Amino acid sequence: MEPETSDIRLTMLSHGTGCGCKIAAGTLHEILAGSAASGVHPQLLVGNAQKDDAAAWDLGDGNLLLSTTDFFMPIVDDPFDFGRIASANALSDIFAMGGRPIFALAVLAFPVDKLPIWQVQRILDGCKSVCEEAGIPLAGGHSIDNPEPIFGLAVNGLVKKENLKKNGGAKPGDLLYLTKPLGVGLLTTVVKMGLLPAEDLGPAVALMTKLNSIGAKVATLPEVSAMTDVTGFGLLGHLFELCDASGASARLFWEKVPVLDKVDNFLYAFCLPKGANNNLAAFGHALVEPTDGQRFILADPQTSGGLLIAVTPDGREALEAMLGEAGLYAEPIGEVVERAEEAVQLFL
Repeated sequence: MEPETSDIRLTMLSHGTGCGCKIAAGTLHEILAGSAASGVHPQLLVGNAQKDDAAAWDLGDGNLLLSTTDFFMPIVDDPFDFGRIASANALSDIFAMGGRPIFALAVLAFPVDKLPIWQVQRILDGCKSVCEEAGIPLAGGHSIDNPEPIFGLAVNGLVKKENLKKNGGAKPGDLLYLTKPLGVGLLTTVVKMGLLPAEDLGPAVALMTKLNSIGAKVATLPEVSAMTDVTGFGLLGHLFELCDASGASARLFWEKVPVLDKVDNFLYAFCLPKGANNNLAAFGHALVEPTDGQRFILADPQTSGGLLIAVTPDGREALEAMLGEAGLYAEPIGEVVERAEEAVQLFL
């Protein structure tokens, strides 16, 4: 048995980290716009056109099949934690649409000549621990030899048709909630830069490995009008997409936006993950009079971030009770407002 020590740091084998590896939103839009459209499938209720968290297929019996895949390069050096984070992040897409996962398949790539087998085994062990917590099997997968390590899951889930939540449908007057604090991308980046000890990432790792399973329960509230999770596009990008899909704008209560400790110590342009700059390029025009600190935090790419929920004022009490019981942040961070000047605007 190989000793569980190694001079190889997972994050040093990759050029990106976590959901910060996502292709820039503008580039992705160009790719999809230039590719051939798929045929018409009446059972496909949510697909590429909706820019949502997962695809939704009508099974015809009152249930929808949800399907998604998500994978990325290491965001931490501990292989067990990397497996847990990547798995929780992939499962989140199912929870964000109100569903419950039923099984997962692994997506694994690693440099066979550089990464010890025991580290790869620990990645899978971390994945299996999260799948067990979610009550699902890791049913198979696919692996390749690759210069950079990559791990994630393809996940299938189920949701009652009436409980499906999408990232569109929010109405002016709805309150906005975010279940996890921001700052994961910034903190993991400064650790990789050597500006913060790795042991200080404990709270961030705890957040990234916490399942968003509350989404399946939240979806049973009819007053919840829209829901998505906050990942690589940051709160800035995912709130923009929620507003765009809803034909609305939003006002943030900045003092209520939760942020991880220590983030304020690193609000400098040179500390920004590459994904944050991509997010500012794609969505920054929507921000109304932000400070640099606000821009940096809002654009920070999250990995396995919280749920962003829009709920009518009538549903506020029930939603806050659910979130509070689950130990999640349960204060509104903003509200949906009328669309401004034919464009999405995010007021601070």
